[in-house]
Amino acid sequence: MLSRTAENLYWMSRYVERAENAARTLDVSYRMSRLPSVADIQELHWRPSVEIGSDPDYFWDNYAEANETNVIQYMVLDRDNPSSILTCVGAARENARAERNAVSTEMWESLNSTWLEIQDLDTAKLETWGHRPFFDWIKERSHLFRGVTYGTMLRDEAFHFNRLGTFLERADNTARILDVKYHVLLPKGESVGGAVDYYQWGALLRSVSAFRSYRAVYRDTINPSKVAELLTLRPDMPRSLRACFDEVLSTFEALNSERPLECHRMATELQAGLRFGDIARIFRDGLHEFLDTFIERNNELGMQIHRDFMMARPVE
Repeated sequence: MLSRTAENLYWMSRYVERAENAARTLDVSYRMSRLPSVADIQELHWRPSVEIGSDPDYFWDNYAEANETNVIQYMVLDRDNPSSILTCVGAARENARAERNAVSTEMWESLNSTWLEIQDLDTAKLETWGHRPFFDWIKERSHLFRGVTYGTMLRDEAFHFNRLGTFLERADNTARILDVKYHVLLPKGESVGGAVDYYQWGALLRSVSAFRSYRAVYRDTINPSKVAELLTLRPDMPRSLRACFDEVLSTFEALNSERPLECHRMATELQAGLRFGDIARIFRDGLHEFLDTFIERNNELGMQIHRDFMMARPVE
């Protein structure tokens, strides 16, 4: 496969996943900001959505404070923000358009119709739509795209690069949203275990579609260490770091390069750390430190994939 085709398909899937995860991040911030007992600390719930993004300096250079209006404008509508929902959907469509011969008709129609729905979206139209209904719609469109991809795409190299982008991006965003809750939203130890804490962790689980999964696995009240275990080490939780890297590793094996690749070695090392990881040790050493290291190594893996397969400068 041409390196340019591999790059376009890889980033097409990453942009779709990134748009979905922006919607998930905003949804958890929106839910938490609506808790009546924390009405006086709204910035505490909106600032993390900015800080976990690719370029928080851009936000602070252009917006006065991290409130609901500014953060939603930045993460949904700002066309100069490369990680905004509007930008990501448009970029995914352009990557698909460049590779019309490599994607199925259903994949193209899914992305194209999504873009046509939101290409002229502005603040007034978003207010009419409603924030939470819009976030849910973005998630549904992402699910639709992945469904038609899995159901219609030939299982060739194009399919595998598409999957690689999906799971690398998903792992990055799961780590970031978990880090937001644990490290930023709960700086005070006395907050842990209270009623507000319960609803915050519940909102986090719902934001990654894991609330029912948590109940099915643990059958217990919401406990931070168990939430962290579910989203990091459980291989049966679809959005966990372990599940994502199981998929990344199997994708590298399916690509079956004739020469040993550094990106395959790096993915194997990351997956082994998650496979044999222990949540008690992770908490003892620091969950934030663990997640921060994972995000950094995951980004390094993404850059190595470009060096090994695409021979192009990686997109930030």
